[in-house]
Amino acid sequence: MDIEIYHCKSYNLSVFQQFHTGFRMNPDFFRYFLLLMILTATAGYVIYLHFRMGFLSKKYDEVLHKNTEIGNFLKIFSKNLKTVEEIEDSMNLTARYVSDLVGASSLCIFIEENGFLKACGISGAFPPMHKSPEFVLTKPRYILESLRREKIKIGDGIIGETALKREPILLENASEDPRIIAVDSVVAIDTFMSAPLVTEGKLIGVICAVNNRKDGEPFSLEQFNTFKFIADQVVLGYNIVNVYSNLSKQQRISQELEFAKQLQASLLPAKFPEDENYIIHAFNRSAKEVGGDFYDFVEIDKNRLLVVVADACGKGIPACMLMAMTRSFIRANVEKFGTLRFLMQDLNNALFRDTGDERFVTVACCLIDRRNDTVEYVRAGHTELLVHVPDHSVRRIYPNGVASGLMPSEIAGEYDSISFTFVPGMYLLFFTDGITEAINEKEQEFGIDRLCEAFGESCDGNLMPHEIIDKILSKVDEFAPDEQQFDDQTLVVIKRNL
Repeated sequence: MDIEIYHCKSYNLSVFQQFHTGFRMNPDFFRYFLLLMILTATAGYVIYLHFRMGFLSKKYDEVLHKNTEIGNFLKIFSKNLKTVEEIEDSMNLTARYVSDLVGASSLCIFIEENGFLKACGISGAFPPMHKSPEFVLTKPRYILESLRREKIKIGDGIIGETALKREPILLENASEDPRIIAVDSVVAIDTFMSAPLVTEGKLIGVICAVNNRKDGEPFSLEQFNTFKFIADQVVLGYNIVNVYSNLSKQQRISQELEFAKQLQASLLPAKFPEDENYIIHAFNRSAKEVGGDFYDFVEIDKNRLLVVVADACGKGIPACMLMAMTRSFIRANVEKFGTLRFLMQDLNNALFRDTGDERFVTVACCLIDRRNDTVEYVRAGHTELLVHVPDHSVRRIYPNGVASGLMPSEIAGEYDSISFTFVPGMYLLFFTDGITEAINEKEQEFGIDRLCEAFGESCDGNLMPHEIIDKILSKVDEFAPDEQQFDDQTLVVIKRNL
């Protein structure tokens, strides 16, 4: 064994020596050989660069193509976004674009809602992908309505499977797939593809395409790749229009609130009645953009002045609308009645008849007769009237009466009224429960006792009505300085001059 190895080594050495001898004897041979090696390496590198450039060129074309697709997709949205009213309309637009892009005969976009998939966009005669006892018409709008009525549970059928596994599906020969065979459809499903719509790990929905526009041909791998790529753009489009839709709703709400705010401001008196014997001042601030509190002064004639303070249940626009109804009814009907009791009864009947359940308004009415300086007072579920008399005491007046619109008159019963003389030096205070129910950090209410105390101190100091309101508000804000105002607040103070 050693001899064979030795001979082998000797032979190899001999060959190397011969090769080396050839180089020494013929230098040109060495140069030609080296040149050949360089040319071979250069040619190999050129071939590599050629294929590499071809590969990169193909990738570049693909990127350009995808960028073009994204650009076209976003261009469609930027062009049509101004006219989009609902998400479904934008999804129909998206479905048509994707269907044209991938060459599908029909396509449907499903959006996830509480564990179910609901169709929201369709292109072409997309067949229902579930068993349905209903007869389905073939016009797209009827098919979409049928699909919208149906909800596919996540995991049910091939569409639910796509959502559950979050994996795209391509069926080149769908007619042989058991998941398609189980579908009772009026449209033959020859080829099928679906892809989940996912963003930031959250399932948005599923997009499905049925049948190639090239009759008899299955969806190709290229179509499937384009379909999967564009699914991400569908998610982008959905998010864009969803945000736009929410902004549009917010803008509409803002416009409605601004209208209601202007309406409420127009309903409040622009100025206070001027009289040499009576000084009147009022204040109102809403808990929200618009509220349900209001006050009004109705000059029935030169001798009679009706003062109204009311609090419609709730807040915002509904309360504002109820406030407007109440004000309009009182102004239109006050001259028909000889006493405020009957005015309150008719107001209750009107509101109970014309408003929905759980809609009511508390009202306090005070009729001042300047001829004999008398006051008639009636209330419908409202807070009591506070009266400060010249003997430095505060009295609370609260005749019986149910809130207007809460129940029919046969159940509500009659409204009581109280009449008294408005003597010089007397003060009247109307308020809404937003004052007494102001809550501090200890969950304590401001309460009627604190209000009576603040009102009495102000009247004892012979302050003017606007000064009394400022002092009461200061007391309320001092009591609950950092707490959110939960209810509308209204104050009306009337003083009889000495």
